[in-house]
Amino acid sequence: MTAVLEASGLRAGYGKVEIVRDLALRVEPGEVVALLGPNGAGKTTTLLTLSGELPSLGGEVRLFGQATRAPLHVRARQGLGVVSQERAVLMELTTLENLRVSRCDVQRAVTLFPELEPHLNRRVGLLSGGQQQMLALARSLARRCRVLLVDELSLGLAPLVVDRLLRALRSAADEGMGVLLVEQHVHKALAVADRVLVMTRGQIALEGTARDLGERLDDIQDAYLRFGAAASLDGDTETPGGSPS
Repeated sequence: MTAVLEASGLRAGYGKVEIVRDLALRVEPGEVVALLGPNGAGKTTTLLTLSGELPSLGGEVRLFGQATRAPLHVRARQGLGVVSQERAVLMELTTLENLRVSRCDVQRAVTLFPELEPHLNRRVGLLSGGQQQMLALARSLARRCRVLLVDELSLGLAPLVVDRLLRALRSAADEGMGVLLVEQHVHKALAVADRVLVMTRGQIALEGTARDLGERLDDIQDAYLRFGAAASLDGDTETPGGSPS
């Protein structure tokens, strides 16, 4: 089976500062791959580079089996979707206008997230954080992209909302979409993922199936600790001094 997204020997960073080194990963159709790790490990840099928003410093990215160095908007037209931690929605437009601008199936978006239907004509800036994130996710899922990169979907949201969003991701994967998920809540990520990669200091330190690593939580904790942070597997990462990193 051809991977929807693949990287080999990937090097990524900003200017001459290399953050990610010799990264290899693969996302198959119909699976959720969780990319975990402490703050500063290089997870967001990896997603930015895989999406084409950040040029790679070396190595290769393959999208649907073809090597690419194309920018984000080209990869998006080819079937890649991105949900960033900034909740990439247009705050001054209504929910309906956001869906139409994204050229997605409005009816499918409402079917996926019925919670949005009463707010279709409401300005997005007036929605709750959870509703905004539902809209951001709906814009990609209702466009029927073939692979989706998701960065910290749960950031700042209530646990019940996070569960709702992650179930939608799992359902999309069950219908054939490939998903690469960066998530701070380890237990929640393990519940929806098929495979897990744990990143520290810009490299993959641990990988395996979600079932396997679900039985090796101490190993995941050790990987976080080797980075120099005291990490909670429920989503909080702290420096040794106790403040958020």
